[in-house]
Amino acid sequence: MALRAGWIGLGAMGAPMAMHLLRAGHPLAVWARRKEVMKPHVDAGARRCASPAEVAANADVVFTMVTATADSEAVALGEESIVEGARPGTVVVDMATVSPVATREIAARLKARDLEHLDAPVSGGPAGAAAATLAIMVGGRPEVFARVKPLLARLGRHVLHMGGHGAGQVTKLCNQVAQVVNVQGIAEAMLFAAVNGVDPAKVREALMGGFAASKMLELLGERMVDRTFDAGIPARLHHKDFGLVVELAHELGIAMPATALTAQQLAALMGHGWGTYDTSSLLRVLEAQSGVKPGG
Repeated sequence: MALRAGWIGLGAMGAPMAMHLLRAGHPLAVWARRKEVMKPHVDAGARRCASPAEVAANADVVFTMVTATADSEAVALGEESIVEGARPGTVVVDMATVSPVATREIAARLKARDLEHLDAPVSGGPAGAAAATLAIMVGGRPEVFARVKPLLARLGRHVLHMGGHGAGQVTKLCNQVAQVVNVQGIAEAMLFAAVNGVDPAKVREALMGGFAASKMLELLGERMVDRTFDAGIPARLHHKDFGLVVELAHELGIAMPATALTAQQLAALMGHGWGTYDTSSLLRVLEAQSGVKPGG
């Protein structure tokens, strides 16, 4: 029989991911803070639940896709949470990007109640969630990963077990560092081109043909050229993730100067009130800091 799935958090990422499981034949129980977002799933056959505890009572595997570390802690361990409704052996899969340290603490507290935990953050954005082409980075016990992998394979194209609890979160934060530091470099290149009187669109085209080519140059570089900053992933999420990286790097005593600079630029972006816009808005931050008219 198909494993029963539960889903908590039906935002831009969670909603299509939950629907993939439902359409694959898994009985699905759902809960979200905003009741109206559950309607499409309920209309498609999902069970509407009044709390995370009720979701857990009706699922073998409970997926959570919330925003921040505190949210993951609340739905797993707080009042009317998963831990209050789950039976022994239930697996909790946290697909949000949250603190690796907190992830290990959540996993330990769930284990004390005979519950399993996987951290499984994703990369690919809303488009990848809709197309089920996400990269999924998983931390936790190998045997639990093996049990849940068929469900994860319904959500992503690349599903990798990275190690013990927290390893998925560490991998996702590595992804964010490599990705957004690159975006900062692209923003600086686009500004440099414009101020020197060279067409940024042509510069981007030239760079895409050489070693500077990257997915970020392809996608976010295009948004910078077209100034379509309202598309893509909200920059506030990258700001949140970089906060996690900087905090952990400080605790570990390791030097990450490019990450620190990019974190400062993301903070400046938030200060301008652009957190709901795409992270390509780092170009606008540079323009403001340089006193350059938008667009060069």
